[in-house]
Amino acid sequence: MTTTVTRAGTSPATEEKPTHLGWLFASLMVVMLLASLGQTILSTALPTIVGDLGGVDHMSWVITGYILASTVMMPVYGRISDLFGRKPVLLAAILLFLAGSVIGASAGTMGWLITARVVQGLGGGGLMILAQTSIADVVPARDRGKYMGVMGAVFAVSSVAGPLLGGWITEGPGWRWAFSFNIPLGILAIIAVAAFLRLPQRTRERSERIDYLGMVLLAAATTCLVLVCTWGGTQYDWNSPQILWLCATTVAGGVAFAVAETRASSPVIPLSLFRDRNFTLTTLSGLAVGVAMFGALGYMPTYIQMVKGVDATQAGLLMTPMMASLLITSIVSGQVVSRTGRYKFFPLVGMVVMGVGLWLLSTLQVDDSTFRMCAYLAVFGAGIGLSMQILVLIVQNSFPNKIVGTATAASNFFRQVGATVGSAVVGSLFISRLKDLLAENLPQVPGGAGGASGGMNANSFTPQSVHALPQMFRDPVIQSYNDALLPIFLYMIPLALVALVMLAFVVEKPLSTRVDREVVEADSDEPDATTGQLAVATATTGAGPSYDPAAAPSSATTAPASVAQAGTGATSSASDAAPAETRAVANHRAGRSRRRRSAPRHRA
Repeated sequence: MTTTVTRAGTSPATEEKPTHLGWLFASLMVVMLLASLGQTILSTALPTIVGDLGGVDHMSWVITGYILASTVMMPVYGRISDLFGRKPVLLAAILLFLAGSVIGASAGTMGWLITARVVQGLGGGGLMILAQTSIADVVPARDRGKYMGVMGAVFAVSSVAGPLLGGWITEGPGWRWAFSFNIPLGILAIIAVAAFLRLPQRTRERSERIDYLGMVLLAAATTCLVLVCTWGGTQYDWNSPQILWLCATTVAGGVAFAVAETRASSPVIPLSLFRDRNFTLTTLSGLAVGVAMFGALGYMPTYIQMVKGVDATQAGLLMTPMMASLLITSIVSGQVVSRTGRYKFFPLVGMVVMGVGLWLLSTLQVDDSTFRMCAYLAVFGAGIGLSMQILVLIVQNSFPNKIVGTATAASNFFRQVGATVGSAVVGSLFISRLKDLLAENLPQVPGGAGGASGGMNANSFTPQSVHALPQMFRDPVIQSYNDALLPIFLYMIPLALVALVMLAFVVEKPLSTRVDREVVEADSDEPDATTGQLAVATATTGAGPSYDPAAAPSSATTAPASVAQAGTGATSSASDAAPAETRAVANHRAGRSRRRRSAPRHRA
């Protein structure tokens, strides 16, 4: 065993990729496409849907129901997949998403439609998370950058293609096909995942139990937070009893969740994750990116329609430069990271570029050209593309395979919370400022009933109706939209600056060149030497060989020391000098080796 450790420590072998990796990656791209289209395809179809079903008062719940369910389920899917394996959990998530699509396609009332979106969200919350973590199971972190870049590109494409596709389906075969469209795509994803997602068998310790209490408390606190962000300033005043009670419940639920996680044997979000500097810094930075990104994405199409006088489809096309730059920078940065192994530079530059993009957007005027607006959007998108997927890679490189699903899901959960908060806060500020500016700028109609424009109903403004107004009314309305939204982007620049400062303290750990198989191959029939080589190669690249949810993550500097000592043949002294986690892994391997020589009575 000592000879094997010496050989692995001096010249680690290159990770041999699975022969079916291309097909596996293609199947995961289909899964990502399902998840991302589920968030965007109904945006242009909603007015027609609520008109057919007669539920304008409940229109927001068609979007909120999906966001709420998917956000709550993200950390749940991550933890359960770490315990039971990716493949069965991913298949269950796809089936749930398809079930919601079937219900939505046959919905006859708004209640059924909202139920369908909630069921879709229950499945959609796991699709993106499990696609990212499945790649981590078969691709080492050094090569993972280019794959993560393409995953980010899929999101960028769907952000433009979703609204366009939804509008085309609504005007053509009908809005129900926006749900039916998912069924053949989901069946294809199930077949591809079942055929090509071949991951090593996972073992589960007897002490690892599903954290039901933590899941319930997390769901309750997240639900209240999403409702505060969705209802505050729109359906209820921010100081109304309903919002105040929801805020108090959110805080109480969060505190109870933190206490429960300290006592759970297998917590859904282990608090020890936050002891890792890189995880904490990148998660907080991702939350800031989510606030800025979705705050801009949520209301720029409305601004474009009102100011430029175009329809929803054309507004989606004018957002293409932003998504194109996001796509290009995401792919290019991933390729460079895979070739060089250096990654800290990209999110730092991304925060600077994103801040510049926010400032440029805040300077737009009504009479500026469409080209200038698209160019500013492209700058903003480039900043997001340089940072978004690299932050996920940094999180995954900080933990071994046993906990990577939980860590990835937790990071994405906080980013989604940031997106929800950002959209709600920007929307509340935008609507409040717009009402004040319309009341101030619109001229009075002689003999009118009073108020803005002499009784003109500003709540009924649409792009078509605004641009059909006489110039004396049209220009103040357009100027009010411009002055209500764009200055808000200035308020988001400090978010980019805070994220920049936090990311400056990220430790650039070497990207591992082998997949950590300490956990996933615990029951494999490979010789002990092969298992030892895999474990040592992972340790030398900075990803610790094991992870204890109750303890801080192992540092990247301890493993090489123990490997070097083992390579000299001083096995006992190396064991004494190694950290407790390393000694525990060594004892586990030694015990497993002895059990293989004698028939085991049970599986570890």
